[in-house]
Amino acid sequence: MSLPHAILTALLEKPSSGLELTRRFDRSIGYFWSATHQQIYRELGKLEQAGLIRALPSEVPARGQRKEYEVLPAGRAELADWARRAEDPKPYRSALLLRLRAAAVVGTEGLADELRRHLLLHQAQLDEYMSMEERQFPPERDTDADRLRHLVLRGGIELERFWVGWLTEALEGLPDTPAPS
Repeated sequence: MSLPHAILTALLEKPSSGLELTRRFDRSIGYFWSATHQQIYRELGKLEQAGLIRALPSEVPARGQRKEYEVLPAGRAELADWARRAEDPKPYRSALLLRLRAAAVVGTEGLADELRRHLLLHQAQLDEYMSMEERQFPPERDTDADRLRHLVLRGGIELERFWVGWLTEALEGLPDTPAPS
């Protein structure tokens, strides 16, 4: 149920067309709640049908023209209700952790390369987040909304730091376990 709420959040931050919204997802919300462009467009239709958003009237009606959407009061109320709701953490799923568990049974051949690949990916993501933090959150940006957005980014930074540290430790301690006969 979180994709509609992610879209409502993005539209409340700035009314957007579907294309603009998918681009903004790729640059911000998508770092922690991913969705394909098709999912976003499908959800926009559902939100509009439910009366939570509306397409803004176009100055020049034309076939195939992009629609710009805004959140209606019912959409704002839905998002506020959702933000206040309690929700238990979801179990974490990781194919990489499952691979390590499997390697304990079948051997570690190729595992170090995969761990190094993941380490490089997480280090690159950490570098990107750190660069975003420097650009987007100078000391003078200190409103309540800025502090909350920064807190979200800091969560991403800390998760990437965890993965970089954990993967480094895993590579250093990786046993040379041959496959059982």
